[in-house]
Amino acid sequence: MPRDIILSKCKDVNNILENIESIRKRIKAASIRVGRDPEDVRILLATKTVPAEIIRQALVFDQNLIGENKIQELSQKYPLLESENAEFHFIGHLQTNKVKEVLKYASCIQSVDRLELVQKLDHRLQSEGKSIDVFLQVNTSYENSKFGVSPENALNLAREISKYDTLKVKGLMTIGLFSAEEGRIRKCFQLLNTLRSQIENLNLPNFAVRELSMGMSNDLETAIEEGATIVRVGTAIFGGRIYPDSYYWNEKNPS
Repeated sequence: MPRDIILSKCKDVNNILENIESIRKRIKAASIRVGRDPEDVRILLATKTVPAEIIRQALVFDQNLIGENKIQELSQKYPLLESENAEFHFIGHLQTNKVKEVLKYASCIQSVDRLELVQKLDHRLQSEGKSIDVFLQVNTSYENSKFGVSPENALNLAREISKYDTLKVKGLMTIGLFSAEEGRIRKCFQLLNTLRSQIENLNLPNFAVRELSMGMSNDLETAIEEGATIVRVGTAIFGGRIYPDSYYWNEKNPS
């Protein structure tokens, strides 16, 4: 997508601080409603298609957590932003042939969803003498368009991942249902929180599943009420893009 189109679709960069403050207020209000500390919820900047110069505007305001969906974009933006103390999470579907590349840039992979990927990551990490933080991605909405292990198979996959000490599991991730029905969206987040509790009870090695990465611009309040510790926000900070969030997260039909 041409850079000038993206720039035109992002709001005035001078408004980014205002947008971040608005998100913080929403986080605070949702947290207070359920007796949570707002400081326990972090904002991850969902920056797919957003140019590095615009992302930098947000990093100035103490937002150093960046989430990228595509390896190509991650590799292009990383050298432009690494001096900004940015922490890059990979949040898109990861193909096994991209493992070597993603490990150059990401400090965390939030989309681990199958044993084949676990084995590829472990093999590469062993050869490099490294480990990496990961999240287990669960398809709580049961939509065919989304990746993620099924809720029914999440515990079994967790048991398998625990055998690989190169992967440090920090939490679970899900993409909520794209729906106007808040109750249906809430069930997705409730299910992820339930799975976290079940996995915690297994006392698996290399697992410290304290994080729940769930909720985006339109549903972050619901996610926080159900336990989210990371909310992935793009549109509400950087402005409307050419397509809605559902386009960018319809993972099995990429453009």
